[in-house]
Amino acid sequence: MKTSNVIYLGQLRAKMTHNKSSSTVITDAPTDNQGKGEAFSPTDIVATALASCMLTIMGIKAQDKKWNIEGSSVQINKIMASNPRRIQKIELDIHMMCATNLLKKEKHLLETAARNCPVAKSLHPDIIQQVTFYWEL
Repeated sequence: MKTSNVIYLGQLRAKMTHNKSSSTVITDAPTDNQGKGEAFSPTDIVATALASCMLTIMGIKAQDKKWNIEGSSVQINKIMASNPRRIQKIELDIHMMCATNLLKKEKHLLETAARNCPVAKSLHPDIIQQVTFYWEL
């Protein structure tokens, strides 16, 4: 079985379907590229996938260590370049919620796991990944 399918709906909109779960996501072209901007753009999804991957990998590591990071969140800023049009930079502000105070080395372990997530390692090296962690209780 293939991972997913995408159908072009017209008017610069596409519908993505995850085959195993049947969950769907609609994408639109952004307003700065002839679109309506009524949904995630494909490049928004790339930047957001990076954040989701980082949280997931940290979640796996935290679960293994019996640390609770539920409620952690990421604010994402995607910066585009032109000629050719591409993602130039992804800025991630990661707000880590932890039920217990972690030692510096434990925080470093989670941060390293995040920076080495599969999406981070799959992005072109020319894309700047600016990641800032904020540790909160």
